[in-house]
Amino acid sequence: MIRSWPAIVAVILAALAGCAPNLQQAAQPDARFAGPRIESHAFVSFDAARLGLSRWDAAGDPWAVIIGLHGMNDYANAFHLAGPWWAARGVTTIAYDQRGFGRSQPRGIWASDALRIADLRTITALARRRWPHAIIAVAGESLGGAVAMEAFASDDPPPADRLILLAPAVWGWSEQPILNRAALWAAARLAPAKVFAPPDWLTSHIRASDNVPELYAMGADPLMIWGARSDALYGLVDTMQRAHADAARLGGVPTLYMAGAHDEIIPPSATRHVARRLPPRVRTARYAHGWHLLLRDLQAPVVWEDALSFIRDPQAPLPSGAPPLIKPSAQEARLGEVQHARQKPLGFALPGGASR
Repeated sequence: MIRSWPAIVAVILAALAGCAPNLQQAAQPDARFAGPRIESHAFVSFDAARLGLSRWDAAGDPWAVIIGLHGMNDYANAFHLAGPWWAARGVTTIAYDQRGFGRSQPRGIWASDALRIADLRTITALARRRWPHAIIAVAGESLGGAVAMEAFASDDPPPADRLILLAPAVWGWSEQPILNRAALWAAARLAPAKVFAPPDWLTSHIRASDNVPELYAMGADPLMIWGARSDALYGLVDTMQRAHADAARLGGVPTLYMAGAHDEIIPPSATRHVARRLPPRVRTARYAHGWHLLLRDLQAPVVWEDALSFIRDPQAPLPSGAPPLIKPSAQEARLGEVQHARQKPLGFALPGGASR
């Protein structure tokens, strides 16, 4: 018989640890699978999974192609305002519904980071093959930004020329209050299928954007998801933590990290902590009138134009003149610390893709 509370707690924790959150798994395509492809309304991934796709095509051959990665509970429609604007300026945008969101089934079931990253690598390779003379850029918003950070910090990054991070989700475990951590860990194991919706008192005080008509449209959109399973919330924080940890390994391709001064979704402290860990070769921009949904805020055209300017020439000043997230002197000091610790200089040369 177990007689001590520490032993009882240890047994309970061991039992809970054995209850893993539910995750989507890669499919097993049959012999008839013709391989991954981009269709008019679907992206067929490496395992034959059909993911919802939206696209805004430039007239004629595009000089750049943007691959859009949406945020949590959103879908490719996150790019529905920016896409046509970019298309009118010679840039094609293809945005897909990440697994579990929008038109991609099963809705609400979390997919592992490895699976999401494999999807991003696959569609980027397809875009490279389809538009060999265009600059290929990945633009990740919120959760999409976190996934992109992981992918581009890995040893096998997507074959893209540019990376644009739009208010990436970096509020990981290390930034969460201890009660949040404990509650998420327990909920994901005791009640993984329990759906939690944000309470009215919270949603009435926290806004994702200052574009109220757009927020109403999102609220009426049946493809949006409101609420999330506890195991999906656990997976989200896991992804945010990995993105936070991977920030220091970005910069293999020209990268622009954009954040809004009024972001009420990702705490400013988490964004600042990540900004301090970014290599100096990663550019950052802080928008005084920006919120979390930078592509749909009232000042969104400013972000759209900055993104295209950066894609065309990563070294050119941003048209908006948006200042960096932290002072350059702080980045230089961080560089000095890293150089001293390693006792060797860091390389700053951008890869060949930057000259495209």
